[in-house]
Amino acid sequence: MDATVKGTAPARSSAAGVEIRSIDYVPVSERHGKVSHLGPLWFAGNAQLATLAIGAFGVAGGLSFSWSIVAIVLGALIGTLFMAFHSAQGPKLGLPQMIQSRPQFGYYGSLLPVIVAVLLFIGFNVFNTQLAETTAAQTLNVNPTTGAIIMAVLSYAFAIFGYRLIHVFCQWASVLFIVVYVLFGIGLAVAVHLPAGFYSFGTFKGTPFLLEMGAVLSYQLTWAPYVSEYSRYLPRSSSTAATFWWTYIGSGIGVLWLAGLGAFLAAAYPKIASPVTAIHVAGNSWFHGWGYIVLLCSWPGLIAVLGLNMYSGGLSTLTTVDTIKPVKPTLTLRVLAITFIAVVGTVLALTIPGSFLTNFSSFLTIILYFMIPWTAVNLIDFFFVRKGNYAIKEIFKPNGMYHRWGWRGLSAYWLGFFAMAPFMSTTLYTGFVAKDLGGGDISPFIGFPVAAILYWLFCRNLDVQAEKRVAEQQMHEVDPEGAIGLGTS
Repeated sequence: MDATVKGTAPARSSAAGVEIRSIDYVPVSERHGKVSHLGPLWFAGNAQLATLAIGAFGVAGGLSFSWSIVAIVLGALIGTLFMAFHSAQGPKLGLPQMIQSRPQFGYYGSLLPVIVAVLLFIGFNVFNTQLAETTAAQTLNVNPTTGAIIMAVLSYAFAIFGYRLIHVFCQWASVLFIVVYVLFGIGLAVAVHLPAGFYSFGTFKGTPFLLEMGAVLSYQLTWAPYVSEYSRYLPRSSSTAATFWWTYIGSGIGVLWLAGLGAFLAAAYPKIASPVTAIHVAGNSWFHGWGYIVLLCSWPGLIAVLGLNMYSGGLSTLTTVDTIKPVKPTLTLRVLAITFIAVVGTVLALTIPGSFLTNFSSFLTIILYFMIPWTAVNLIDFFFVRKGNYAIKEIFKPNGMYHRWGWRGLSAYWLGFFAMAPFMSTTLYTGFVAKDLGGGDISPFIGFPVAAILYWLFCRNLDVQAEKRVAEQQMHEVDPEGAIGLGTS
């Protein structure tokens, strides 16, 4: 096969430091970095203002602060588990996350989860941009539209430079956040006067508890379409356990810290709906101007998450285009795909009206329904069925070994999705079980095991050894240095 075909491209670099690769395979000769770099990256991804809003859902629904913390901890422990397992796929495959769906769902069958991922990236940037415009307006004294554009441009440049800059930037953003928000926490302890019984658990309320836990779980699980993007350049020999734990700890601490802070601010300032305003007011309660400083130092976190969405959204957009009409992944196409995500997200953020918290909650819930069976199928395939052995060339062939439509993955996906229906709870539809639970949503705990077990059963007659032989043969052709250690350990 010619070296210009995806997956067999020769090593390339850019003198300007701009990442050249996109949805193509990263050869072992181009691998670099340390697994420990994943910790600050995923910490920075969660240590930003949108996560505050997640922590406010339970309190907004009438849940006490203490019960909200319990729900946040449970949601974070469970949700982060799945996204961290996805992170371990990156060093082994050297591919972006969503293109890895083709072996399970088929070349064309993978379009569904990939398009859902594109909508996820755009949707997250709509809400993050709304926060960013408010933050920029309050710190630069500009109108919200100007603030949104400033944040979008900075994030866009961040995404264009790509993988290396993303990791370096997130390391410094994490250090800045820790210093500033530790001081912010000290200020809260000193200056904020809490009402009596603030830390009392009080009456347990099942519906807002499930809402809070589900929101955090969804928030963490919806990182799943991102994670391989940021570990795919790591050396192939990177430990699966180390990759998992650095991702899990970094992301878990980030969401626990910020969601917990969001619950605290929502309970301490119940009349303030905006997390940005709450930070400003709470900071100024210590001394005048401190709230402004905290918001100003929150810029890197917002730029990081906006940039992550643009970068990963661009890769998923390019995967969508490549599925419909195969393309040669070039820097120009990557820039165009990132531009698409940046423009659509920013324009929608400036034009969509409505309550931030209400819309964000509904968006997370709906996306969760579509991502749960996908993540189940993808993880079961990687860890228990094919065990990390994939034929790189075949992933890019419409009529290749993985076929146009993967009936096993598609069947497990839709059966898992419909199994969740009675347990779903949204403003548009509420299943009969969810109604009996007072609107509580436990659908993730149904959809994941159903999709996972069914996919495993459907694959019992799959000739994985024959596929493994093809994968090993093609790896010798594509990247001889990467032909050793094709398993998951």
